[in-house]
Amino acid sequence: MHSSRNAGRYGAGSERPGYRPVNHDGYSDKFILDVLGGVKSIAMVGASPNWNRPSHFAMKYLQQKGYRVFPVNPAAAGEEILGEAVVASLKDLEAPVDMVDIFRNSEDAGPITDEAIEIGAKVVWMQLGVRNDEAAKRAEDAGLTVVMDRCPKIEFARLHGELSWLGINSRVITSKRRRG
Repeated sequence: MHSSRNAGRYGAGSERPGYRPVNHDGYSDKFILDVLGGVKSIAMVGASPNWNRPSHFAMKYLQQKGYRVFPVNPAAAGEEILGEAVVASLKDLEAPVDMVDIFRNSEDAGPITDEAIEIGAKVVWMQLGVRNDEAAKRAEDAGLTVVMDRCPKIEFARLHGELSWLGINSRVITSKRRRG
């Protein structure tokens, strides 16, 4: 078990030096880039050994981008996903992590966020469709950065120009004929 690096460091979030409240309804590209650039290790809660699940795709992509991703899934504990041993909970991790990526529902995000605070993570990232404002406030009050309702895989690709490789939002691939 890890001791918390952040919990209680600044008390209420507004007392942190340089703290500015985060608008969780719209993140700037700079904010997301700073978050993704500031982490090297990620605990992915809800990582699936099933190759066709979104968490599996996201884990593989993030590994390919140089992140160390630790899968957390009680149903698959003791197995291996993409070369990493699966643990049952964040408290079972043997190494500290910078970010906890939550592939669970919004209600489950609360206790997972509390564990992330306890183990000393710096970032809590809740996946697409996952939002828990109360948990976010607890994490921010403990000094953590929070991102909700976003996917780090999608954001990384979008902000590094990779989505355009596939023709998404690039106007490169179209069903319309060129004029002229």
